[in-house]
Amino acid sequence: IYRIKQNGGGMTGLLSTLVGHDQETLKNLEPIQVLLMGVSTDNGGQLTDTIIIGTYNPKNQSASLLSIPRDTFVGNNPKTGTGSDKINALYQKSPEKTLEKVNELTGLNIEYYMVIDNQALIELVDVIEGVEFNVPIDMVYDDTSQNLHINLKAGLQVLDGEKAEQLLRFRHGNNGETYPSEWGDNDMGRMKTQREFMIETAKQTLQAKNILKIKDIIDIAYEYIETNLSISVIKDYVPYAINLDINSIRSEVLPGASYGPSTTPSYPLWFFIADEVKTEKLIEELYGTDEETEEQLEETDESEDEEEIEENTNLTEIDKNDASKIKIELLNGTG
Repeated sequence: IYRIKQNGGGMTGLLSTLVGHDQETLKNLEPIQVLLMGVSTDNGGQLTDTIIIGTYNPKNQSASLLSIPRDTFVGNNPKTGTGSDKINALYQKSPEKTLEKVNELTGLNIEYYMVIDNQALIELVDVIEGVEFNVPIDMVYDDTSQNLHINLKAGLQVLDGEKAEQLLRFRHGNNGETYPSEWGDNDMGRMKTQREFMIETAKQTLQAKNILKIKDIIDIAYEYIETNLSISVIKDYVPYAINLDINSIRSEVLPGASYGPSTTPSYPLWFFIADEVKTEKLIEELYGTDEETEEQLEETDESEDEEEIEENTNLTEIDKNDASKIKIELLNGTG
């Protein structure tokens, strides 16, 4: 009981104690990033329908989801590109190949991945007896080659596993109708729907009424999830993750634009070309220095003595020729 109180009390204190944590554990726990890849069974499990970077920082209880468009170009020259040059095709080689390319695109150093079969989501939604979700538009689409039939009405409703799959796979209707521009058309809208539904599913799964269904949920994970993330790593984050405000999860998409046969520039296939400058800015915004580190830096700056600053600052006059050789890089500038 003493250790539970020392570890913060409540459910967090209890779980922290059960997994062997002490007061220093959280201080040393780094943010965790996992590449989530959703694989649909209709294409033989060869392509990733969904690619999302999930990040959680237990120190400041922040989390984010960053979608990578499945048509993102990862080849050498889009003018001669093929379907194999899209990021969703890399999974055919290995999940590690997808992870490697995502790190290259974003400049991150993600270590972990989870490959999730669509069937896992279907069964999870059914185990928790449906997920209440506000379907943004009417969705009607049929593709006999994939045995895919989508028929959903817009509005707040409880979706079972089958309807959840229809929701997540919808891009456009039989007549070409798609999401409104404010939501994001085609793949952009689809990715936003996926992120929003993931957040709602997490929120509705982490309820007290589902505590007795934990064995079923774990069984689904073992059967349908492939990962290099060990239980020993997962258990360190669980005691703190239960306090995460699901509504505060930030949801973003990799910056860029789609180009194809009818655009300028013109490419033989439709490719999503990432915007390197905007991507770098977004990555810095999402995963840059956290508030705690900034506060520590401010405290350090304030505590420095003026004499020390004078001693450590070497001010000398230079002529115009030398001045012209100086290069200045402005970071975090506005306007």
